[in-house]
Amino acid sequence: MQRRDFLKRGLLAASSVAGRANAAEPRLTVYAADRVAAIAPDFLGLGYEISSVARPGLLSASNSVYVQLVRTLGARGVIRIGGNTADFASYASAGAARSVPNGTVVNDAVLRDLGAFLKSTGWTLIWTLNLGSGSEAEAVAEARAVLAAAGSNFLAFEIGNEPDLFANTNHRKAAYEYNTWLAEYRRYKAALRAQLPGVRLAGPDAAFRTDWVARFAADEGKDAALLTHHYYREGQNPGSTVEKLLGPDPKLQPQLDQLKAASQACKAPYRICEVNSFSGGGRPGVSDTMASALWVLHYLFTLAANGCAGVNMETGVNQLGFISSYSPIGDDERGHYSAKPEFYGMLAFAQTGRGSLLRSEFDGAPASLRAYATRQGAGPIFVTAINKGTTATAFDVNVPGVPVSSGASLLRLAGAGMDAKSGITLGGAEVTPAGIWQADRAERAPVRGGGFRLELPQASAAILQIG
Repeated sequence: MQRRDFLKRGLLAASSVAGRANAAEPRLTVYAADRVAAIAPDFLGLGYEISSVARPGLLSASNSVYVQLVRTLGARGVIRIGGNTADFASYASAGAARSVPNGTVVNDAVLRDLGAFLKSTGWTLIWTLNLGSGSEAEAVAEARAVLAAAGSNFLAFEIGNEPDLFANTNHRKAAYEYNTWLAEYRRYKAALRAQLPGVRLAGPDAAFRTDWVARFAADEGKDAALLTHHYYREGQNPGSTVEKLLGPDPKLQPQLDQLKAASQACKAPYRICEVNSFSGGGRPGVSDTMASALWVLHYLFTLAANGCAGVNMETGVNQLGFISSYSPIGDDERGHYSAKPEFYGMLAFAQTGRGSLLRSEFDGAPASLRAYATRQGAGPIFVTAINKGTTATAFDVNVPGVPVSSGASLLRLAGAGMDAKSGITLGGAEVTPAGIWQADRAERAPVRGGGFRLELPQASAAILQIG
């Protein structure tokens, strides 16, 4: 559904609120003409282990519900194929496809399915070649087959998954460092370019060594399609709580500062091409709840505000061979697929995360309350507000120069509570079993003084459309 229409159904009568605002309450001011960051049209993405591709019929145009779920997130996006299984995987043109953690095999049949899937969704592809246990010749053969299958939907190849962890995963000796990896990257690059001139490459696909990205930007950035990095809050463990997920991560902003600087220095965009809440499949009871929907919505806007070109949220089967708790798209492994809590956070972002991020000032807001304003061209202004707290809150929204007579409508992202695993809605509607979403409940935002009043229940978010 077009964003200009998504608030037209079910509008309630407008109401005004008399009285002066409580000086202690937060106040958001949005500057409609001050655009501070562009949001790429293909910002949203999904990430898969390469073992997912070897599951016949999964990433296939014939999997109509799965195709629709992806399209519901947007007409443009990026599919990233990689993960730990990539450095144990191989390509066999006519061999039998095999989906296992350490020994996945992809063939021409599953690659053709993937290519048709990409065409059906309109999304593009990042593919990771096996550096950990492969060879240049094998990489060239695999790359040629992937390019033939993906066609115009191809974006870039990565050479190795998380090479900064190769010493930990026994792919290389403990002394393996950046310069050794760079020499290997350049050998693969030379072999690929000799057979596939101009083929686009991305890297270094670092797990946590952000300095590798900065060094790669200086060494190869002018020849790279993307700079790539991963992010998880931490490895899942008993301490991986809702409070930790929704609280500040002290390592995140310094990491984003380094990535933005590296990107600006070489003019190559950076992408967080593998990300989710807690690694190792996520923490059950945390990664699969309403809390994760709020986390991902906040995280996506945080990256957009830091100049990131896009994000690939991990979903589906993981490197351990089971479906991750954090998956945005649920998979019962019997052919049934569904929208899980994180999907709704991504879906909320998809309604507003286009065009440009606008400058805003949020006076008096607690750490649990965040708001972001966006606008595409001269269209409506969207304010996305997120309440990660355990109490209801309210604040006023003012947009200097935009009269309240233009009106404002409201969609809510809601669930039964922070721990809700189902029954989550956006605009009063769930994603249907066919993968389709359409809002069926909107509100007219109350006018208060020279702005609009926004009330947010605990553990919820809302999208305010002004104009």
